Amino acid sequence: MAGTLSALSAGLREFYEAPYRRTLSRARRDEDDLFTIVVLAEALGVPNPATYYTVELLPLLADRVHEWHTRLGMDRSPLEGVSCC
Repeated sequence: MAGTLSALSAGLREFYEAPYRRTLSRARRDEDDLFTIVVLAEALGVPNPATYYTVELLPLLADRVHEWHTRLGMDRSPLEGVSCC
C-alpha cells in the first residue's frame, strides 16, 4: 500500500511539475547569463561600479566562459585575456 501511494505521489508530482520545467530552466539560464555579464562587464569594456565586488568571482566563471559565449552565438570569446576556443 505504501509503495502504491508513493508511486502515485511521484506520478502526480511529475504531472504538475513537467510543464514548468522548461520555463524554469530557461529562466535560470537567463539569470546565469545576466550574472555572467555583470561579472565580466569590466573585461568587456563596460564600466561597472561593482567591479570591486565582482572581481573575486572571475575565477569561478572562467570555466563557464566557453558555454556562455557559444550560447550567445559568438564564435570566439569576447574577452581578450581568455581564449577558450
